[in-house]
Parts: sequence; structure tokens; C-alpha cells
Amino acid sequence: MSQLSPLLIELGTEELPVKALPGLAQAFFDGIVDGLRKRGVELELGDARPLSTPRRLAVLLPGVGMQQPEQRSEVLGPYLNIALDADGQPTRALQGFAAKAGIDWTALEKTSDGKGERFVHRAVKPGARTAELLPDVLREAIAAMPIPKPMRWGDHPWGFARPVHWLVLLHGSEVVDAELFGLKADRMSRGHRFLHDKTVWLTQPQDYVESLRSAFVLVDPRLRRERIVAEVQAAAAQAGGQARITDDNLEQVVNLVEWPSAVLCSFERAFLAVPQEALIETMEINQKFFPVLDSAGKLTEKFIGIANIESRDVAEVAKGYERVIRPRFADAKFFFDEDLKQGLESMGEGLRTVTYQAKLGSVADKVARVVALAEVIAPQVGADPALARRAALLAKNDLQSRMVNEFPELQGIAGRHYALTGGESPEVALAIDEAYQPRFGGDDIALSPLGKVLAIAERLDTLAGGFAAGLKPTGNKDPFALRRNALGLARTIIESGFELDLRALLAQANTALAARGVQAEVAELYDFILERLRGYYADKGVPASHFNAVAELKPASLYDFDRRADAIGTFASLPEAPALAAANKRIGNILRKADIDIPGQVDPALLQEDAERALAEAVAAAIDDTGASLQQKDYVSVLERLARVRPQVDAFFDQVMVNADDLAVRGNRLALLKRLADRFDAVASLAQL
Repeated sequence: MSQLSPLLIELGTEELPVKALPGLAQAFFDGIVDGLRKRGVELELGDARPLSTPRRLAVLLPGVGMQQPEQRSEVLGPYLNIALDADGQPTRALQGFAAKAGIDWTALEKTSDGKGERFVHRAVKPGARTAELLPDVLREAIAAMPIPKPMRWGDHPWGFARPVHWLVLLHGSEVVDAELFGLKADRMSRGHRFLHDKTVWLTQPQDYVESLRSAFVLVDPRLRRERIVAEVQAAAAQAGGQARITDDNLEQVVNLVEWPSAVLCSFERAFLAVPQEALIETMEINQKFFPVLDSAGKLTEKFIGIANIESRDVAEVAKGYERVIRPRFADAKFFFDEDLKQGLESMGEGLRTVTYQAKLGSVADKVARVVALAEVIAPQVGADPALARRAALLAKNDLQSRMVNEFPELQGIAGRHYALTGGESPEVALAIDEAYQPRFGGDDIALSPLGKVLAIAERLDTLAGGFAAGLKPTGNKDPFALRRNALGLARTIIESGFELDLRALLAQANTALAARGVQAEVAELYDFILERLRGYYADKGVPASHFNAVAELKPASLYDFDRRADAIGTFASLPEAPALAAANKRIGNILRKADIDIPGQVDPALLQEDAERALAEAVAAAIDDTGASLQQKDYVSVLERLARVRPQVDAFFDQVMVNADDLAVRGNRLALLKRLADRFDAVASLAQL
């Protein structure tokens, strides 16, 4: 075991791409660690993690061996019958092998394998010093980093994500002799560009984090994140509100600054007349600011910017942030006011001239199809068909608004505001917004009954139209987001507890496309939607075998599918489950191989053995007991009751020959097994378990 010393590597660069920075830092860290491990260098990682700021990538490892362990090698040579001639003298094959190894053939060792005895060259050499290995480790790590388009600078042949200006490479207290990007490694890092624009002398790696902190650089992203959150929350509390801190916005701000400092700002209250989503979108997406909300979650006129400097005149910094945001807010207010003058209903007139898809007609054509579907779905789920029709008629109108043209992410949200302002009922206005839910993976489904109706109708038409127009997803191409729409449709039905016949609704959506002269395959659409559920249930911890057991039955209702999957999970936890699943599979194989017609009924007069009589009684009782439960779709009760026939099933297979010579007896026994299998398969295909 060699002595361990801390290792520091720092690449100093111009500002790195914000969104790429975490991935670059992780790849750099992983590349260094993997390169050292590949060479057998002993490592002690502790809680080491990637370190980075916009101007640097760093790896700090608490313990790295000073030297490789001994390097042992074994090279297999020719077999003896090829290596030696009849007189026991070396052939040219053996002489060549020995020469390549650099020793006399008599110094070679022998080993045996399945083919016989052969020569082998074994060698042991001292391990290299880690300092000698690090330049290659560093080059390999950089070459493996995810940089699709390396930037070149000066007249140099090399490239990186951004120009590199300094290189620190310390193992213990010693500088490692290395050169990269034309830079000689040393112990001189750099401080904050404005607050400490000078070099930072590093005596040893373990001083790195604190030395840079003294130079106004928080090199650990976790420390910057904690500081930003604490300062933003404190500033919001000072303003009498609470900060809206999203993971994405926070992550980007963390990678924009080296020494974060919160600045409380404000804007004119008149802008609060604009839908708050538009203002929040501008603050977060365009400026990376943090909005301040009141206790009810409503936007206030306060917001927080994060400066990369501790200014002596914070008020001037705040004025700069406020000056930047004001034109964007003014544009949003203008768009909103102009849209209100036009009104949501009149916006719909322009949808006739907007092509949805060449084979599927205009957006207005799509709206008409969704309206028809919404009117069919609404009464099935207890919603008002008239309100569903009204909401569906208006749901796409905001696509013609100035607000959505400027802020595409606000479609539906803008429509809700315009609907309320225009005097539509709150239910209709909310449904216009909720029709787009879930908007992304992990998003909630629509909450209101009317919103759910629109969400389902919209996705039914999108899926049927996409397949009819030949837009089925291929590989990673899915221009109409049909995979996401299929999962959103399935989630809305399942999580709402709606008993809807999916095939019938798909057929309805398909019929509406007939006027366009295109059609989709309902069975193909159904299977496509079902396949989207595979990942959904896997994320919930449902084993693939449970999913397959229900999928084989292809229930018309996805909510029914969900209840069956839950029942299978409960059944699988019972002690009788494995034996019954195996027996059910065995029964299925026997029935498939039957070479006679299986009677529709069991004839008690043909029951000969005690075990088959007992099974017949047990099956008859179980069927009687589970009839009502099956009708009520209480699948857990059905399977729990059927589990009680296990002793009779085991005894039957132990004591009864199914394929009796007497064809009548054989048919009767097959009918008995089929009766049991049919009741199990009424819930799911247990053979899949």
C-alpha cells in the first residue's frame, strides 16, 4: 500500500455554458477517478464531488496513492509441441516469443490449459509514480468529456468547451510536471474576476476551498446553492413575502455566479394586471430572477436578482435589474390589453386559416373534432355536455392571441384569463387551462371534471389523427409528441377513476377523421397506449410480470386495468400465489394440448377420484362466492377467494391422471380445469407470474 496524498486539479477557463456546466464537471471528475482506478492507483474518495464555477472545473480528492502497485504481467506463448522440435530445441516460434519478451527461452516458465502445456512469460515491474501517470489521466479525462463542438482559440490546434487560461495540478504539496493546452501546470489559481482579480497561491490541495473563499469564490456548487437559497429567502421575508425558487432556475443561477449576493428589487404595481404566469415566465426564463409571492401564492411587485458581486451600492444594482425587466413587462401588458380588446371568442375566427397538419386540416377542424368527442365523454363521467362543448370550442382560441405568440408556454393559461374576463363560467375558464395537463412528465393531471374531459378529448384526437396521418413515432422522433399524449391520456383516465371504454372512444375519434379521408387502426392505437403504461407502472414499482398478466387481457377500461394490476400485486404477496400461478400455467399448457373437444360443463357422474370430486366442489363454491365480486370489479376479493382452492389443486395433480384413456372422463377433467382457469383468467393471466 503506497502513501496517500490529496490531489487537486483545476482547469481555469472563460465562462462555461451554464446548462452544460454540471455535466462537464461530473464528466471531468469521473474521468480522473476512472483513469486512476484503471491504472491501479489507490484512492480514498471520502465525500469528494465535482467542484466548479463558471470559470473553472476542479477535482479535489482527499487521498491518492503516490505510486502504482507492482505491475504483474503474463503473456502466453506457443504450446510445447510447436515450441520445441523433436530434439527438445527451440523452434523459430519459441525463439521469436522469447526475443519479444527480451529474455532467453530457457528463462520462460510453463503453464497448462485444456489444450496442453505451453510456455508463458511472467514479469513483475515496479509501479510508476502517480505524478508520471497524471498527464495521461488528465488528457484522457478531457478527451472523454461531452463537448460536441469544442472551441478553438489563437492559432493552437487544441480545443475545449471554452478557452483555458490556467492549470493547477498538485499531488500533496508538489506541483506535477504536466502541460495541457500549452499551459504548464503550477499552483496558482485565480480569484473572483472583480473582487479579487489576482492569483491565489495554493500551498497544498486541502487549502483549495478556503483559499478560494478568501478570494471571493465559492468553488463548491452546493455551498453556492445553499447561500443563494438562504439569501433569496431572507430578501423575500424582508419584502413580506416568500420566494418562488424552482429547481431549474436555481440550478442555472448557481452556475452563473462565483460569489452570489441577493438584491431585492421591485416593479410597478400596474404590471400585476397582466397574468402572473407571463411575468413569472419573463423573470425566471429570460432574466433568472426569483419572483416574490404573497401568502396566497399571488405574485407581488417584488423580485430578487442574484449579483455575482458584493456591491457597495446595492441600490444601483437593483435599478439595473429593474431597468432590464421593465420593457419585457411593458410588452406583456401591451399584448394582454390588446388581447382583451379583441376577446377570446373572436380570436377563434383565425383558426380556420392555421393549418394543424396537412392531412388533418386546420386548427378549426381539430377543434370541431374535439368538441364532438367532449360531448360524448362528458355524460359518461358526470360532466355537463353543454359546458364541455363550450370549453372545447374556446380551448384553442388563445393560440391567436398576442400573449401566446410572445409566450408560447402560456397557451391555455392565457385562455383561462381571457375567458374569465370575457364572462365565461369559472368551470369553462379552468377547463381551457387544464386541457393541457399533464404538461410534462410528473405534472399533475387536470383536477376539474370538465378539465379532465377536455384533456381526454384533446389527446384522443391528437393520437388518432397522428396515426391516421402516418406520424407514428419512430426511434427518438415523435414530432406530434404522441408518446407523451398517450401517457397523459392514460394517466387522466386511470387517476380520475373513469370507467371509459377506450376502444369505443378511439373508434369515435377515428370516425371523426373520415371526412378527411384518413383512418387509424384502433387496435394499433390501443396497443400503443397500453405500451406507454409499461413505464408508468414500472415507475410505481409494479413488476413487468404483473403488468403482462393484465395486459394479456387487454381490458377496455384503463381504470379497470389499474384495479386488476393492484389485485395482482395483492395476490402475489399471498403464500399460495407461486404454486397457484404455476398450476395455472400447467393448466393452460394441458388445455392447449387437448386433442378432444372440451365439454362446456362438468358432469358430476363422471368424477371418479376423491381428489377430482373435491376440486369440483371447491371450484363450484369459489365460482359461486366470486360471482358478485367479479361483477363489482372487486378483483382482490376474487383472487383471495380463489387462492383457497390451492390444497384441492395440489391434491388433484398429485392423485389424478388428467389424460385418462376413457375419453369421456378425460373430457370431464379438462372441463373442470378449464372452469378453474377461466375464473382465474377473468382477472388476469396468472401464467405470466
